[in-house]
Amino acid sequence: MLSTILPGRGRLPRWRDVSRYASPLVLVALWQVCCSAGLLSTRLVASPVQIGVTAWSLVRDGTLEANLGISLLRAVAGLSIALLVGIGLALVSGLSRAGEDIVDAPLQIMRTLPVLALVPLFILWFGIGETPKVLLVALGATFPVYLNLHKGIRTVDPKLLEMARTLGLSRGRTVRDVILPAALPDLLVGVRYAVGVAWLMLVVAEQINAESGIGHMMMDAEDFLRTDIILVGLAVYGLLGLLSDNLVRGLERWLLVWRPLSPRRGEGA
Repeated sequence: MLSTILPGRGRLPRWRDVSRYASPLVLVALWQVCCSAGLLSTRLVASPVQIGVTAWSLVRDGTLEANLGISLLRAVAGLSIALLVGIGLALVSGLSRAGEDIVDAPLQIMRTLPVLALVPLFILWFGIGETPKVLLVALGATFPVYLNLHKGIRTVDPKLLEMARTLGLSRGRTVRDVILPAALPDLLVGVRYAVGVAWLMLVVAEQINAESGIGHMMMDAEDFLRTDIILVGLAVYGLLGLLSDNLVRGLERWLLVWRPLSPRRGEGA
C-alpha cells in the first residue's frame, strides 16, 4: 500500500544510501581546496591527500592493521560486558519496584561521574594493562543500554499485560513472550547509543599508558607533531563508528521486521 501512495519507494533507499554520504564528501573536498589554496596550514592540519598517503603507508607496513585489531578487541570486549550488565540491571530494575529502589539510584549517581576523574582510580585498582581499558569502555556503554531497556520495560502497553493475565501466562512467560519483545525497540536504540559511547570511551581508554591501539598510535604521533597520523586515527574512529551504527541498524531492521511501520528488510531506516 505504501508503494502506491509513495511512487518509486523501492528506489528511495538506494538514493538515500548515496545521499547520506554526500555532505561528508563535500566537506572533505572543501577541506582539500582550503589546504591547496594555503588557507589552512598543512603543518597544523594535514590535507585529505596527505592523510590518504599516510594511511596507505601505515597499511603497507602493518602498523594500522595491528593497532586497529587491538582497538576492535577492546571495544568488542567492553561492549559485550556492557550489554550483559546493562540488560541484567534493567531487568532487575524494570520488572520490580524493589529492584528499582536498589539498582536505579546508584546507577544514576555513577552515570553523572566524569569519566576522566575515574581514570586514576581504575589505574590504582586494575593496573595499566588491558583490564582498565576494557572496563572503561564497558562502564560508559552500560548506561545507554540500561536506561533505554528500563524505559522500554516500564512503558509496555498495559493491554498486552492484561492479555497475558487473561491467557494465564506465568510470570516468566510474560517477561519472555510479552515484555521483552515489546521493549526490544528501546533496547536496540540503547545499543546504538552504546556503540557510539564505546568508541568515545575507547579514545580515553587507549591513552592510559597504552602500548598499542589506535589511541596509542595517535599519542605517539602527537610527540612528533604528525597531524596526518592523528587525523588518520580520528578517521578510523569515525569510520568504525559509522560502520558499527549501520550494523546495529541492519540488526534492528531484521529483528523488528514484524512491526507494521518498520522498514522492510533490505531497505534503509
